[in-house]
Amino acid sequence: MEPYMSITTETAAKVAKLARIRVEEDALPALAQEFNNILGFIEQLNEVDVAGVEPMTSVTPQRLKRRVDDVTDGNQQGKVLKNAPDAREGFFAVPKVVE
Repeated sequence: MEPYMSITTETAAKVAKLARIRVEEDALPALAQEFNNILGFIEQLNEVDVAGVEPMTSVTPQRLKRRVDDVTDGNQQGKVLKNAPDAREGFFAVPKVVE
């Protein structure tokens, strides 16, 4: 099956350059063919009838665990400030950057 869009060696070279991947000149035809194989597979997926199929995140039904969204200070101010290079009066201390 021929893919809807055909990738040329020039396009493969451009994609490799954009991806910052060095591809030798003699390897470009194989890369272009691999891109065409991927596009062909995508075209096959487009032929699947998914009308009426609900989107899902897993093959088994799941429900996300929920918790009450309570706003707190975490009650860990001391532990948090312990990691700071400079802390004063319960706050992070930073150098002045504006004169």
